[in-house]
Amino acid sequence: MYRCYSRPLQAAQLGARTLLVEKNAGLGGTTTSANVAFPGLFHAWGEQVIAGIGWELVCRAVELSGDALPDFRDDERPHWQRQVRVNAPLYGALLLEEVHRSGLDLRLHTMPASAHWTGELWELQLCGKDGLEPVTARRLVDCTGDADVIGLAGLERRRNQDRQPGTIDIRLSGYDVDALDHDELDRGHTEAVRSGALLASDLGSRGRPLLPFLAKRGENAIHLVGIEGATSEGRTAGELAGAAAVLRIYRFLRTLPGLENLRLDFRAPEVGVRESVTIAARTTVTGEDYLAGRVWADSVCNSFYPIDIHRPDGDGIDKTHLRHGVVPTVPRDAMVPAGNPYAVVAGLCVGSDQAANSALRVQATAMATGQAAGALAAMSADLGADVTDVPMSDLRRVLVRSGAIVPALPV
Repeated sequence: MYRCYSRPLQAAQLGARTLLVEKNAGLGGTTTSANVAFPGLFHAWGEQVIAGIGWELVCRAVELSGDALPDFRDDERPHWQRQVRVNAPLYGALLLEEVHRSGLDLRLHTMPASAHWTGELWELQLCGKDGLEPVTARRLVDCTGDADVIGLAGLERRRNQDRQPGTIDIRLSGYDVDALDHDELDRGHTEAVRSGALLASDLGSRGRPLLPFLAKRGENAIHLVGIEGATSEGRTAGELAGAAAVLRIYRFLRTLPGLENLRLDFRAPEVGVRESVTIAARTTVTGEDYLAGRVWADSVCNSFYPIDIHRPDGDGIDKTHLRHGVVPTVPRDAMVPAGNPYAVVAGLCVGSDQAANSALRVQATAMATGQAAGALAAMSADLGADVTDVPMSDLRRVLVRSGAIVPALPV
C-alpha cells in the first residue's frame, strides 16, 4: 500500500493503474525518514543475489552524489561494510522524480483509515489533510512495515512478546576521539547509569559502550526498548522515548572532559522500528529455514544478511552468520495473508519468526519483495485470479525481464 517504492513502480511498469499512498512527506521509508541510509545486502559470496528496480535506484543515487559502490567481492569484510551508503536527501528526491515520471497516482501525507474486502474489490477509506476519501482496488499491497492495512482489514497479525529495540539516529561532532581519556569515559558512564542520568540501554549495549558510541558519532546506536511500532499510540511513545534519550545522552556527554564542545548536528525525523508485527501468512519462514538457505518451490527472491537480533533489553546484538555459500530465499506464500489471497505484503512484515525476520527485515530484501509484490498484484488483477494462482513461471519471467534476480529452483 505504501512505503516500498519498488512495488508501485513494478505494477505501473506492467500497465496496472496504481495508487501509491505514503504517510510521510516523501518516499524511501526508513532510508529517508529514519536515516538508515545504507541499504544492503545485495551481494553474497562475491556475487550479486538481489537486483531489480530498487538496486537500480540505489546505484543512480550513488552515482548522482559522486560516490562509489563498495567492493562486493571481498567476503572477509564485515557485512556492514558491504552495505551501500546513499545520500538520503538526494535518494529521496530521486525516488519522487522516478515515481512522478512513472505516471502512477501518488498521495503523500495520507494514511489508510479502513479496508474491507467485498469478495470482488477492496473498499478503502484514505485519510488525508482534506478528510476521508473512499477508493476501491482490485488488489492490495501492504508495504507499511507494520501490516497496517492487513490489520485494518481484520486479518491476523502476530507480535512477539519481547520485541527488538528501536533506534533514533543522530550525528555528533565537536570532539577528537583519539584525545579522549578512555578510563575517564568508562567511569563517567558507570556513574551516569548508577545515578539514573543515563539508561543502561541508551548507548546500545552495556559494559564499555561509550568509546564505540563516540567513535561512530552516535550513528544507528541508541537502543529504545519496548517500542510498539504497529499503533499510533506506540509510535508516539517511541518518538517521546527517542527525544528523551537524545537529551539524556547529550546532557551527559557535555559533562565529560574533552566533550565540552560537543554538538548535535543531526537527529532523524523518525524513530526506526526494527520489529513490530508480521502477518499470519500461508507460509512462515523460520530461523532454521533461513540459516539452512532453504530454496522454496515458490521462491520469489533471495535474501542475504546475518540473523541480527538486537536484544530486547537493549544490551547489544546476537548475530548468527550464514555458512559460506548459503543464500536464503523468500517464498511467495510468506507474503500472502492466510485469510485473504487477494492481498500481498512486502518488507518487514512478511510471515516469519523473530530470528528469520531479524534478517529478512533489511532494505535490499524489502526492495526485492516489494518488486515481487507489485508484479503479483498486477498479474493477478489482470488474470482475475488470486495472487497464488499467478503461475510461478510467469511471475519469474516478468521479474527477470524487469532486472530482478530470482533463485534457481531445486531440481
